[in-house]
Amino acid sequence: MWALRGLSWLSLLSTLTILSGGGVAAQNNTTPSQWPVHDNGLNDVVQWDHYSFKINGKRLFVFSGELHYWRVPVPEVWEDLLEKIKAAGFTAFAFYGNWAYHSANNGTLDFTTGSHDFTKLFEIAHRVGLYVITRPGPYVNAEANAGGFPLWLTTGAYGALRNDDPRYLQALDPYFSKFSELTSEHLVTKGGNAFVYQIENEYGEQWNDTTKKIPNDAAGRYMAALEDSARANGIDIPLIHNDPNMNTKSWSKDFAPGAVIDYYDHFKEVSPTQPSFFPEFQGGSYNPWGGPEGGCPGDIGADFANLFYRNLISQRVTAVSLYMVFGGTNWGALAAPVTATSYDYSSPISENRKIGSKYYETKNLAMFTRVAEDLTVTDRIGNSSSYTTNSAVEASELRNPSTKAAFYITIHSYSPSGTKESFKLHVSTSIGNLTIPRHAGSIVLDGHQSKILVTDFAIGNHTLTYSTGEVLTYALIDGKPVVVLSNGVGESVEFHVKGAKTGSLISNHAGLNATFYSEAHGVTTNIAQISGLSVYQFDNGVKVIVTDKPTAYLFWAPNLTNDPLAPVDQSVLVQGPYLVRSVSKEDGVLAIKGDIANTTAIEVFAAECEETLSWNGKVLQTKRTPYGSLKASIVASNSTIQLPALDNWKVSDGLPEKLRNYNDSGAAWVTADHTTTPNPTEPDTLPVLYVDEYGFHNSFHLFRGYFEGSATGVKLAVQGGLAFGWSAWLNGDLVGSFLGNTSLETGNHTLSFANATLFENSTNVLLVAQDNTGHDLRADAVKPRGILGATLQGADFTSWKIAGEAGGESVQLDPVRGPLSEGGLTAERLGWHLPGFDDSAWNSSSPSTGFEGAGIYFYRTTIPLNIPKAVDASLAFVLDASGSQAVRVQLFVNGYQYARFNPFVGNEKKFPVPPGILNYAGDNVIGLSVWAQSEEGAKVDVQLVTEYAVESSWSSRFDSEYLRPGWTQDRLAYA
Repeated sequence: MWALRGLSWLSLLSTLTILSGGGVAAQNNTTPSQWPVHDNGLNDVVQWDHYSFKINGKRLFVFSGELHYWRVPVPEVWEDLLEKIKAAGFTAFAFYGNWAYHSANNGTLDFTTGSHDFTKLFEIAHRVGLYVITRPGPYVNAEANAGGFPLWLTTGAYGALRNDDPRYLQALDPYFSKFSELTSEHLVTKGGNAFVYQIENEYGEQWNDTTKKIPNDAAGRYMAALEDSARANGIDIPLIHNDPNMNTKSWSKDFAPGAVIDYYDHFKEVSPTQPSFFPEFQGGSYNPWGGPEGGCPGDIGADFANLFYRNLISQRVTAVSLYMVFGGTNWGALAAPVTATSYDYSSPISENRKIGSKYYETKNLAMFTRVAEDLTVTDRIGNSSSYTTNSAVEASELRNPSTKAAFYITIHSYSPSGTKESFKLHVSTSIGNLTIPRHAGSIVLDGHQSKILVTDFAIGNHTLTYSTGEVLTYALIDGKPVVVLSNGVGESVEFHVKGAKTGSLISNHAGLNATFYSEAHGVTTNIAQISGLSVYQFDNGVKVIVTDKPTAYLFWAPNLTNDPLAPVDQSVLVQGPYLVRSVSKEDGVLAIKGDIANTTAIEVFAAECEETLSWNGKVLQTKRTPYGSLKASIVASNSTIQLPALDNWKVSDGLPEKLRNYNDSGAAWVTADHTTTPNPTEPDTLPVLYVDEYGFHNSFHLFRGYFEGSATGVKLAVQGGLAFGWSAWLNGDLVGSFLGNTSLETGNHTLSFANATLFENSTNVLLVAQDNTGHDLRADAVKPRGILGATLQGADFTSWKIAGEAGGESVQLDPVRGPLSEGGLTAERLGWHLPGFDDSAWNSSSPSTGFEGAGIYFYRTTIPLNIPKAVDASLAFVLDASGSQAVRVQLFVNGYQYARFNPFVGNEKKFPVPPGILNYAGDNVIGLSVWAQSEEGAKVDVQLVTEYAVESSWSSRFDSEYLRPGWTQDRLAYA
């Protein structure tokens, strides 16, 4: 039903070595003292053992998610995303670096301009309260162009990549050293939040033979070089690595060969003295070229999150990072050939930053893991259907060997099953062996669902002996525990509070009936059918809130500190808003910040001394309920966004190069005259026509081939990655196009000149326009882009010229947007896509009117936006080719390329653009390059739509002019 991303596991590197020592066999019913506690030999700030991580002596359940700053190049938006991650109960987040984003050429390194300063992530994480998993590479994969390698590295001049070739090591040293140096100021050892540092990525090359443990010495020397560099540049936290799958078994000192059955047995074999850690567990899946519009959120949505993430816990995983928690967009030339513009990944936070059921489902589990301290030290006691009274349901039992708290993770015995199953559960507790529920009702798995049920769950100094509803979270308020339980609408819940003698229903929003049983060791409460929210008070001070799942989705536990562990005695419980970002105490008011989509009732469980609530700075009329909570109403104002029409377009010919009399003597053009190449792929014909050979790398490239006399046709072999395309013109006449294919990265055609104008006694010019989709991943990054072979029929080419991005790799006209932001179109070279360019001399025409004939036209318009300050709005462009298939479109927003719309090979039509790229308080320049690959011409409809608009403490209107530098006259040199 669900296709999993390649799974990864932890290898902690206290020292890096090819050969591993023998591990300690994992076993059940152990004690924590039986397992060695590790540190990296430099300090004991971060430690780890068989069970979990420790930071400053405190055990941590790592619930993390990945985001990529270079996919959303707006630091102000990073704050929005990290606040949403924190609000969901996560204790950490992870991010990849991107060497290519920071290094336009082998002499340039930019960590300061615009969004290139990734250290702002650490600053936000420290303020918000999230630990950080830092993953600099140098190779990151990430379905990014060349896997994050700078494209100047792909020429072959640096040898085979990802090994100990001194040319490669010398090339990566400036980037890796500086990234480490900048990160070193934000480590937990210096009061920051970065607690582990990953070197390389998915590099399972340690063994030439895994079974015989014959090492790959070159791979070992490479990883040792990276370790040495990280240490020399101040990284004194543990180094980690993640393998691409469960077969490579690389880099763990614990590894001893044996059979792999599942995750649990895999970790027992490969890393028994280390925590079971998934640095990348599937949060979703990228949508490749040709995939369905919008991806497959139905298959990897809320049910996926519920089932698969709980299954990890059943296998004793205590550290997991979801790939991705926010996917974002492949703007510019970030995308590798495997992906289209979107990198949404069906993530809990959508590409447009919206949160929905998958986010809430993930939040409910993360909030639980953050407060379930006993979950960080457990043994797996058993896993079978014998735990239940229904053979269709099985359970895994995890038990803390010290406290004896237990966690029973229930799931369909046949995990793909979506049936509704009722059962009772056999559990072992401090008051005896029980079958729960004991009095009435049953536990239900309804569809693709799993549940984690607890026994002897610590809530401060008190104990929840068992519950047939899931624990959502708990807090200590005025020193007394308030625990929140959740179950499906209409399901029963039974729980036992140890040490209580009496209990009562003190708040009944939905007219529920509860039965209390005063029994040995405490009070059992049975609720036949739950709905909404109800509150139960016990004489020992314990308060239990029971909610149905829709109510739990909007339940939050913001913390009054920035401690990632979110201490329960500093938490406040809030129900009602669409999102709660934070809580603080301001002038005697409990100040809550967050988002609402409409007028919302808010209920807060906080200390008795709190009497007044405020919401986003506005004091609310607050009432205290008889059972101690605070209630108010948040009145929403009108947050409807008025968007301008996309009209008043100007247009200009975007492909003058196809004409025979075009002058290509300027700085934009390089003579292609190389007869040899360091690239391992030999060209079919000479001269070498690989664009990277001549310092051009990104997006769109042009080739002008000259010949004298007559020829009947040309045979072209062009390589540009999956879904790429090209067109060819002879003396201005179209002679053919390769429209693209989602499974071919090379497009070969023999084209006839029969219908073109040919000058038998003079010079002829063949123009090939190529749209690259990026370089391949891993070792294939060095596969060339450009023309592999060009052979005339009846003549020979006399010379070739190539044009790409203005100035190529040597000249950086736009360091803010970076080296991947534009290609070699006339419009890009001359800066037509940039704010400030003067298009007053252009003709007026709309892309929806379009044009006839094969060619490229560039459309440009300016639109104003005025988004209110107290609103978070997400906007997107929708493109429709109006029936044209042989068309390739690039959308530019204030100089950033934010869509590659190719209906012949792709299905994406909607392209979100974040605030900051869009100016929410002024004018915006929208550019559209429309390339008709056939004589039918093309027309494209363009709309700007609102994805969502909510009132928020985080404003999407901010000063972002620094991210949108304008046009400069030096562009004119690249005509």
